[in-house]
Amino acid sequence: MKRLQISIDGVLLDVSPGTTVAAAMIETGRLVVHRSTRLGHPRGMFCGMGVCFACLLSVDGRPNVRACLTEVKDGMVVETHRS
Repeated sequence: MKRLQISIDGVLLDVSPGTTVAAAMIETGRLVVHRSTRLGHPRGMFCGMGVCFACLLSVDGRPNVRACLTEVKDGMVVETHRS
């Protein structure tokens, strides 16, 4: 099966088709999606099924995309939020 290549914060990753962005991040040990606005504490994914909005990040320049519901596409550029 052909692997897809995506970029998360400038780091290239090879992932399987059908994988969500959240799963790709977890698989590679990238657990921080953004930081809290007030104190800068790291925040990760919470529910994993699109209910809580804790996994918002930017995908291909589009802000506030849920990582747990977004399937990877070859060449996708993902950026975690840095508040």
